[in-house]
Amino acid sequence: MNILKIDTRYKRDVKRFLDIPFHLYRDVLQWVPPFDADAKRMLDRRKHPFYQHSTADFFIAVKADRVVGRLAVLDHCPYNEWNHSQTAFIYLFESENDREVSRGLFNAAFEWARARGLTQVYGPKGFSALDGMGLLVKGFEHRPALGIAYNLDYYAALWEDAGFESDGDVVSGYLGPDFVMPEKIMKWPSWCQRRGLRIATYKTRGDLKQLVAPMKDLYNSALSGTTDNFPITDEEVNMMAQQLINFADPRLIKIVMKGDEIVGFLFGYPDPSAAIQRCKGKLFPFGWLDILIELRRTQWINLNGAGLLEKYRGSGGTALLFVEMYKSVRDNQQYLHADVVQIGAENDKMQREIAGLGIDFYKMHRMYRKSIA
Repeated sequence: MNILKIDTRYKRDVKRFLDIPFHLYRDVLQWVPPFDADAKRMLDRRKHPFYQHSTADFFIAVKADRVVGRLAVLDHCPYNEWNHSQTAFIYLFESENDREVSRGLFNAAFEWARARGLTQVYGPKGFSALDGMGLLVKGFEHRPALGIAYNLDYYAALWEDAGFESDGDVVSGYLGPDFVMPEKIMKWPSWCQRRGLRIATYKTRGDLKQLVAPMKDLYNSALSGTTDNFPITDEEVNMMAQQLINFADPRLIKIVMKGDEIVGFLFGYPDPSAAIQRCKGKLFPFGWLDILIELRRTQWINLNGAGLLEKYRGSGGTALLFVEMYKSVRDNQQYLHADVVQIGAENDKMQREIAGLGIDFYKMHRMYRKSIA
């Protein structure tokens, strides 16, 4: 077996790195491939804004000229500056159930990190705030939300074999067609309005574009009091906005205002994952049409992206957001299922408020950390 660092300038190397999940998950009905263009952009040092401030490399494991594993290792400078750490991220890990393969890949990542003066490795964690984090450890029977990682059930054992230890869980919740918002929670909007909080509404995707700049400031402000996060740049927020607005239903974008100030947000998106599975992540020649149709008929939404300024956490702001989202979904009648995506353990106030709504945390992703000093 050989562990090779690929040269991202060459299409053949990029293809070898990107193709392995299609082999590993060929019989897994739940797996949703990434968008082809998004996957390629992560390896494009000219186009992805991550490379304006940080660096990464990509390794593959090869046996008998067959790719049997891969991973990316990242030195994310804004993360390390924000958290005062010397940490490398592991991301895009895939492997056959072979500890020789996983150990070889992890050791290559450890050596890469040590050579840059980094002292610990953390993951799975990616290039941007939109990249799903953690290793799935609960909920393998469920299809993942758009952009959230799905992995095979033996992956946790491979990470732990390499010396990684659990460093917190990220939970996702489910709301089904029988869900009824508790009556006491439905009264929260009136209480919040008396405190000067209100929900802004939007009608068109053009309206949403006006949110890009203030949302970047709010996102970075909402990081206060949290760990293992990082602020985003103008270029990164523009890339993420382009990705999200393409799928947005303006009725499902909820913004909490205090006067003229944005103090919180909850984003909902129709989930086109069934179409992405059919087109294997490729928009052309006809994948885009299938996805457009799926957006209009899917019964699933993803509630992905929620945050409140620290001084409003635990004050009912989360309940206000979810009540308004509940009303929109109930009145729309298209959507029957909602995936409340990845609430981190560090955001304990929001986790408690969401649990108080009666939401079932049915999927769990685990973060792992290892010292390499």
